[in-house]
Amino acid sequence: MEQEDKRAGASGAKISSLFSRVFGARKDEPIAPPQPPSALDAPPSPPAVEAASEGLASVAPGGAEPGPSLSAAAASSDLWARLSAPTPPPRQSLDLEPAPAAPMDEPRPAEPAPPKWWERLLPPSGAEGAPPPVLETAPAPQQPAIAEPPADVAAPKGWWTRLRQGLARSSDSIGSGLKAIFTKRKLDAAMLDELEEVLIRADLGVATATHIAGLVGKGRYDKSIEVDEVKTILAEEVERVLAPYARPLEIDPTIKPFVILVVGVNGSGKTTTIGKLAAQFSHEGRKVLLAAGDTFRAAAIEQLRLWGDRLNCAVIAGNQGSDASALAFDAIHAARDSGADILMMDTAGRLQNRAELMAELEKIVRVMKKVEPAAPHAVLLVLDATVGQNAVSQTEIFSKVAGVTGLVMTKLDGTARGGILVALAEKFKLPIHYVGVGETAADLAPFAARDFARAIAGLDEADAATH
Repeated sequence: MEQEDKRAGASGAKISSLFSRVFGARKDEPIAPPQPPSALDAPPSPPAVEAASEGLASVAPGGAEPGPSLSAAAASSDLWARLSAPTPPPRQSLDLEPAPAAPMDEPRPAEPAPPKWWERLLPPSGAEGAPPPVLETAPAPQQPAIAEPPADVAAPKGWWTRLRQGLARSSDSIGSGLKAIFTKRKLDAAMLDELEEVLIRADLGVATATHIAGLVGKGRYDKSIEVDEVKTILAEEVERVLAPYARPLEIDPTIKPFVILVVGVNGSGKTTTIGKLAAQFSHEGRKVLLAAGDTFRAAAIEQLRLWGDRLNCAVIAGNQGSDASALAFDAIHAARDSGADILMMDTAGRLQNRAELMAELEKIVRVMKKVEPAAPHAVLLVLDATVGQNAVSQTEIFSKVAGVTGLVMTKLDGTARGGILVALAEKFKLPIHYVGVGETAADLAPFAARDFARAIAGLDEADAATH
């Protein structure tokens, strides 16, 4: 019995030794390094499982414990070599510290996505006092707002403003002369002589200038006088001279067609004046017929046609170089046939010292009277204010040849000699129908003596007749 126990114990020890070799040493014992195989090892043996089974068979119970066999040792050594080759080195004891792991790169923070369009409209989430963001789905429909005009768009200028600006060169010239004369010293005869010179240079005429100087000096010798006081006297005297002749052009509605003949020298603005007056008459509801009587200039004919197209007015014209008196004859008949209220006829510009041209103008008037004895019902002389005293001789000659009935003064904005109108009124006693201070139709308006007098004196619009 004791022998069986010994054999069993020996078998258990062998099995334990074999398992320790196959599966590793126990936790509490260090593992010995493997020994190289013996030179007596046999060629490769069968698989490890078979070797293990053979080892187990050699320790079967009931037999005597055999001595160590060379084949068994070789098999065990071969089994160890097969198992240890593909496996990692034997595990170390748990008491050893593990090798430090290789440092890993920290992940880069992702770049924030660009904010959405609605996030830009919301306050920052961390802002103090900011309400929590609320994303609206869709705005409620609203009524479209009425667009207001830009602030820099200037309102249309009134007539007084245009007249004041148009006469600025004349009023500035007079005003600077007055400031140079009326200083701190007291009034004397020399100052009045200088005042006359300033007014004559403004083309107010010798008689008017002398009379104004006398009014300024009346009761003021050896006394101080202000420039504004002189301007007031000037405005009052100019108004006194012009007031009787400030008369609008009257169109007799019982006369159809009412024939208006427009005369003047080259460049005075006859054709443009006809267009502006036609615009005003058409605006009043009158039917206007235009006759291009300036047959010497093709540009004048074309210009009048452009005005007709713009105003929807009929235009009668002949070929360039044709007889203007024949055109006058045809124009009156055409106006009658078409039922026109007004016939306005242009004429070629001619200098007052050209006898043959003035004779042609006389012929036009004679032909008109053959068709209509009372024609022309009005003869307007268009004068350029920039010619100064030359306007006096023009008025004199055209009045004799064509029987001028009224004056139209243009281009007052281009001269410092606007006072010529005072000299003309005082000499010829002709009605002044219109004055022009610009290029547009609104820059030609009926003449008002008070407005003109205050504007040329450089005063404001207080108590002016029109605004």
